[in-house]
Order: sequence, then structure tokens, then C-alpha cells
Amino acid sequence: MAVRFSNTMLSLKPSDIGPLLAIIAQPDIISFAGGLPAPQTFPLKELTEVAVKVREQDGAGAMQYGPSLGYMGLRKAIADRMNRMYVPMGMEAVDPKNIMVVTGSQQGLDMTGRIFLDKDDVVLIESPSYMGAIDAFSLNRPRFIEVPTDDQGMIPEELEKILQKEPKVKFIYLIPNYQNPTGICMSLERRKKFMDVVTRYDIPVFEDNPYGDLRFEGEEIAPLISMDPKHLVIYSGTFSKTLCPGMRLAWLVARDDIMKQLDRVKGSTDLATPSVTQREVAMYMTNYDFEGHVQDNCRLYAHRRDVMCNAIDKYFPAEVKHTYPHGGLFLWVELPEGCDSRDLFKYAIEKKVAYVPGDAFFPVSGKRNFFRLNYSYTEDDVTEEGIRRLAEALKEYLASR
Repeated sequence: MAVRFSNTMLSLKPSDIGPLLAIIAQPDIISFAGGLPAPQTFPLKELTEVAVKVREQDGAGAMQYGPSLGYMGLRKAIADRMNRMYVPMGMEAVDPKNIMVVTGSQQGLDMTGRIFLDKDDVVLIESPSYMGAIDAFSLNRPRFIEVPTDDQGMIPEELEKILQKEPKVKFIYLIPNYQNPTGICMSLERRKKFMDVVTRYDIPVFEDNPYGDLRFEGEEIAPLISMDPKHLVIYSGTFSKTLCPGMRLAWLVARDDIMKQLDRVKGSTDLATPSVTQREVAMYMTNYDFEGHVQDNCRLYAHRRDVMCNAIDKYFPAEVKHTYPHGGLFLWVELPEGCDSRDLFKYAIEKKVAYVPGDAFFPVSGKRNFFRLNYSYTEDDVTEEGIRRLAEALKEYLASR
């Protein structure tokens, strides 16, 4: 007898994430496909020390169930850091009661989709947008609309045109800082215009900020949550890119009525994020130089970005373009019009090098002449060799057309 799955599962398109992880696992592949932080950035000595201290000082509490909103010590540490950084930029002080600790930012995306979306509701996203968010929201069977985006981010005038004619928009999802996949950063002027539109139309916004701490050059730009008089912004941060992803710790900031619904969903899924890792990170933030650690990460990733960009400029054909990100983990490559990064991928795999084809980031338009590269994970010599191999694949592919 055949197993009968739900209509939701049957309607989902297969995700690219699983197959990409399988490719990364092959030892002979140079992979620029993942979004992996560099292992040498993990503060293993310090995290080992706090793991011991947490067990010595509060072992029973660390091993017990915790509140669904999260360990108050970590929520206070997150609130203190956000207030120190963003209140001078205009943000209202965040109260720890409006913070929820979640099991990785992916859980925050999933929960947000659950509380807002019914079938055929509309989610507005950047064009392109993060495939993990697209996958998370897709479980609720919404319609995605790609808002036109340029090198400064989502275009407010285009956003307003959509809001004027689409009554079923439930929220807007975007990554203002060093966006995944493009690496671009939304300008301050663009953020103000965007929030003016959002405020007039009363549309919730999911501000995903996994990369904001990884700024290589320039001044900090005020987050959307600091320009939010109606508290429409749900802010998401994570420790995966600054400490380590294996601890699966991230957080959401939201106003009372939204947080109440998030809390209901959290309690019905995993009850609470693990107490022990929350205490460890809270202790780390209190007892160690977290800001200095983040700056060390930035110096390493800025160097690795330069290694990759220099190699691209050295080896790639002149007609292939790329972004030059000022932070984050990714850059975006544009092939000539009419090219297909899926077809190119076959040539790349023959050369034992991998990337993420671009159409995965366009759920509606499916544009195929782009691909994403990650520069944070590989050592300099591996990056140089991988880009050289990819350039060979590019030249063979372009010559075959």
C-alpha cells in the first residue's frame, strides 16, 4: 500500500540544499557552494572553558528544560549588545521580553511563515533572495513575488507598485546587509525610503541580519528596526556566523502581539532551544572579548574575499561579471545573457569545482545566468586553484555555445 503524503509535501519543489551538501562532502571537490564559516574562527578554547564553567556553576539548570522564549541571561546579553549598537542610530531600546532565542535562524524563518501565511498568501522578496528562506516559507504554500532589486537593494518605488495592487501581501522578507546571494548592502537612503513605504502600508517586515557583523569596510548602517515607528519589523540575528553554526543559536526581536504568536508556535515545535548552549554563549559574551573576536573574523574574511576577487579578475573571461561585497560570505557572478549556470555546472563538476546555480534564488523568474560563490571557507591556495578550474570550465562552456 502506498504511503499518502500531504498535499503540501507533494507540492514542494526539491530543495538544492541537500544535494549541495552532498557535493561538499566529496573530498576531491573544491566547493564554493556552502555558506560555511571558516573553522579557525571558532573560539574552541574559550567555548570549552565556558562549557566547563556552566556545568560547574549551574549544571542542573543547564541540563533542564528551559522557557520557550529562551534563557533570560542570553536574552539580556543580546538586548544589551543591540541597544549599545543601535539605540544611538535611532532604535528604541529592545526589552529582553521581546527577544526569543531560536534553534538557528532557519527556525525563525519557519515560525514566521507559520504565523503569517495561509495557502496563496503573498510573500514579497528581493530578486534574488535567500533559498533557505524560500524553502522555509514554501511549507505554507504562499505565492512569492520578486520585487525588483538593484545594487542598493530592494527598490521602494517598485515595492509600492506591488503593494497598491496586491491585497494578500502578508510580509516582506529581505537581507539588508551583505545579502545572500549577491553580497550587496542596502544603502541608508534606500532603507529610509523602504521603511517609509512599509510604514504607510502597515506591512510586516522580516529583517534577516546574519551577516551584519561581518563588515569589512565603511561605516555601520542603521538597521531597519531603528526606522520602525510602528514596530512592524521582525529582526533576526544569529551566532552562526560569528561564533559557530553547530551551537544552533539565533534570535528574533518582535513586538508583543507577534511575539505571543511566535511563542505559541515555538512551544508546539521543540518546546525550547537547548538550555546548555544558551548559557554557554551568555557566559562567553560576558567573560570574553566577543567584539574583538568578531573583528578577527572580519579581517580573515576580508582577506579571503580579496583572494577570490583577485583570482576571478585574473582568470575569468572578461564578459563574466561579479560583485565586490564589503562584508558577509558571498559574491554573485553574472554570466552573459542567454547563458545557463546549470549547464555550466556540468563543466565545473568535471573540473572538480562547485558553486550554487543562480536559479535557486529566483522562485518566480528562475533566472539562470547567475551563480553564487562562497569565499569564507577555503584557504588561499585552494581558492586560487578552484577559481582557476572554474575559469577553465567557463571558457569551455562559452566556447561550446
